[in-house]
Amino acid sequence: MRVSNLLLGLLTSAAFGAGFAGDASAKTLNAVASFTVLADIVKEVGGDHVAVKSLVPPNGDPHEFEPSPDDAKTLKEADVTFISGEGLESWFEKLVSASGYNGKPFVVSNGIKTRKMEEDGKTVTDPHVWNSPVNVKVWVANIEKALASADPADAADFKANAAKYSKELDDLNAYAKSVMGSVPKDRRKILTSHDAFGYFGREYGVQFLSPIGLSTETEASAADVAKLIDQIKAEKVRTYFFENSNDSRLVDQIAKATGAQPGGELYVEALSKADGPAPTYAKMFRYNVDQLSKAFAGS
Repeated sequence: MRVSNLLLGLLTSAAFGAGFAGDASAKTLNAVASFTVLADIVKEVGGDHVAVKSLVPPNGDPHEFEPSPDDAKTLKEADVTFISGEGLESWFEKLVSASGYNGKPFVVSNGIKTRKMEEDGKTVTDPHVWNSPVNVKVWVANIEKALASADPADAADFKANAAKYSKELDDLNAYAKSVMGSVPKDRRKILTSHDAFGYFGREYGVQFLSPIGLSTETEASAADVAKLIDQIKAEKVRTYFFENSNDSRLVDQIAKATGAQPGGELYVEALSKADGPAPTYAKMFRYNVDQLSKAFAGS
């Protein structure tokens, strides 16, 4: 009997030891996202089970980003990677080749009803889908599936996180509709640096005028700038905004030529640093809505 009790005790102790060892060795998914806005959404869905790194830094331009050797190392070590797609991250494929990363990135914008535009005689897709929380809900669903595939054991937590965050996105959408809906439609006109608020404009009835097209890599011609100046004067656009992630000199020149007044800074495709006004997507979106609301009230 004493021997049996001793064996039972040893077996019990071994079982507990194995359990603790298993807990200690439980792996957190190493996720990499192309830019800060996407990284924040992955973090919301992944919760404690995912460590997320953004390749493009806070206040960085995802169009003109130039990856470094450290970025290649970060990508190679990833368990799962995410890009927005629709032509936003033109540099990503080269980074994959340089890094030796063997995985396939998840394109989170699949399934979104995208905007098509004519630019330089070509039909192009607007990649700035996240400027509508309705579209970000599609991101959330795609991210949840990707994380559950990479880590089936935690699928229930990913599902719960996704449902909770989707509710927050619904609240953001309702907030923007309420705020923008209180502004007369003929006053919802704003000058910005480049054409990145199309989905916001489509969702909330705001007209954004800009000298540069969908990508900051493009350049505005003198004729396009002159045409835009005439349009701003004719439509009496009173306010212009800089964008945190790109050069403001051209929009500043246009503002001076039209008499438009500065409204401040908008966060269009990059979060701020942690101590800034837009360290998360939810705070970024609400901040932009509030900034626009102030501008419309002043006009």
